[in-house]
Amino acid sequence: MTSLYHPPMKRSVEIAGHKTSISLEPVFWDMLRDWAEREGVPVNALVARIDVERIASPTPPGLASAIRVWLVARSREADAGS
Repeated sequence: MTSLYHPPMKRSVEIAGHKTSISLEPVFWDMLRDWAEREGVPVNALVARIDVERIASPTPPGLASAIRVWLVARSREADAGS
């Protein structure tokens, strides 16, 4: 098992036909895969959806930050619904 405090890992994703790389800590990559599976979409599709939300915000953060915030917000919503 990877340490909880492992440094970010860079991975390539494709958003709207454009390849980019994102650096996230392994725990966030795991959460992203879990949420993609839960929603029945590929990781790239979930990242693209997060990217659209990010761009539409008044002060868009970087993509990696947006992914982290999205994951934490969804996890909190899921916990509140339990």
